[in-house]
Amino acid sequence: MNTLTVGDLAPQFSLQNQFDETISLTDALKEGPVLVYFYPKASTPGCTVQAQGLRDSKAELANHKVTVLGLSPDPVAKLLKFNDKQELNFSLLSDEDHAIADAFGVWGEKKFMGKIYDGIHRLSFLIGQDGKVAHVFDKFKTKNHHEVVLSVIAEH
Repeated sequence: MNTLTVGDLAPQFSLQNQFDETISLTDALKEGPVLVYFYPKASTPGCTVQAQGLRDSKAELANHKVTVLGLSPDPVAKLLKFNDKQELNFSLLSDEDHAIADAFGVWGEKKFMGKIYDGIHRLSFLIGQDGKVAHVFDKFKTKNHHEVVLSVIAEH
């Protein structure tokens, strides 16, 4: 894995969201900074807690003009179920071939219960309006991800 770092130009992408609409990073950046957060699998306990925290922080994020884009290798139909069950208020993007995860350097070897497999590493990136990585979030727990993000955004 060759993960993007602060100052790197973020790879541009256009992916389908949970409503099968095309969402591009370029368009999202027109509104303000973008939080691109990668999560392994919709509707799993950790991913649900992380998404709920961002959902509940929508107003604070909006105060800083931050758009949230969640990316996982899940198909659009699964993202819609996750969205509807959790009443999410941001776009979940389907990266089924994990091309964007590869481009950001978050797809790689993982270990779980003695098994080794390839998957998404739970990392988030704050992308500035200049298209560059302003911050990499790699030290957080799913339950406090939103708090860590908000504290960094408040400093920018």
